[in-house]
Amino acid sequence: MRSCEATGKNIEQAIENALFELKAPREDVDIKILSEGGIFKKAKVLVSISEDALPKYEKKEELKRQEKEEKFEDESTADDDFVEKYMAKKIEITNEPSKIQIIADEEYVKVDKDGEVKEEKKEYFDKKVDAEEFLKKVLEALNLTAEISKEEDEKFVRYKLTGENLNDLIGHHGECLFALSSFLSAVCRNEDRKKVVLDVENYREKRAETLTVLAKRVASKVAKSGRYYKFEPMDASERKIIHTTLQNDERVTTMSKGEEPHRYLIVFPREYRED
Repeated sequence: MRSCEATGKNIEQAIENALFELKAPREDVDIKILSEGGIFKKAKVLVSISEDALPKYEKKEELKRQEKEEKFEDESTADDDFVEKYMAKKIEITNEPSKIQIIADEEYVKVDKDGEVKEEKKEYFDKKVDAEEFLKKVLEALNLTAEISKEEDEKFVRYKLTGENLNDLIGHHGECLFALSSFLSAVCRNEDRKKVVLDVENYREKRAETLTVLAKRVASKVAKSGRYYKFEPMDASERKIIHTTLQNDERVTTMSKGEEPHRYLIVFPREYRED
């Protein structure tokens, strides 16, 4: 995208909205005011990448295109990145907390770095993998000690770990926890097909409380300033907490953008989305 028309309750807000869509700083663009707005009319601007800055953005577009092509080519051969085997004998936490590599003997399921199943052997699902035994092997491989408890309702089977020195199992903003929980759900299928969810040291409940308070504070800030607020990328369950918290707030509205695992949430003044 090299140009963008945007609106706002004033010219400055319209410019900010256009810069956000272009992902460009003010010094790299030319700005044309289409409408200054008024009491019943929003301001409107046309923001375009300036000629002297254009080569930089053309280069970025070309690099992005090449990356997409390389990623497409790699997906068919990157078994080292995706092949994960169930019933692990060895577990390694890589430099990226969200990647948990599990190595075992036979019968495998292919998953991506976030635990989503990409390919599976039919024979695998004929075998029953006990979630509690699986978690014990994880803890043993990491030299950790924890108490494992289980709760079950109509939709979920929840396993909770409590103990000391479990922060590395949670990771930054829960990255390791969410990855391990997704993998656990993929390999430890139950007869009722309920989703298996993992929690460590009540992290999910504590994080939900934190996000609820944060969402309300951000909503007040957005309503007062008239400008959007962009959260950092987060897990789908965490984005849902913010969406749910603000769904009845008449001052703001929410929207998710981007691709997993970098999908993020934006809070807008409601009038912006209604335009």
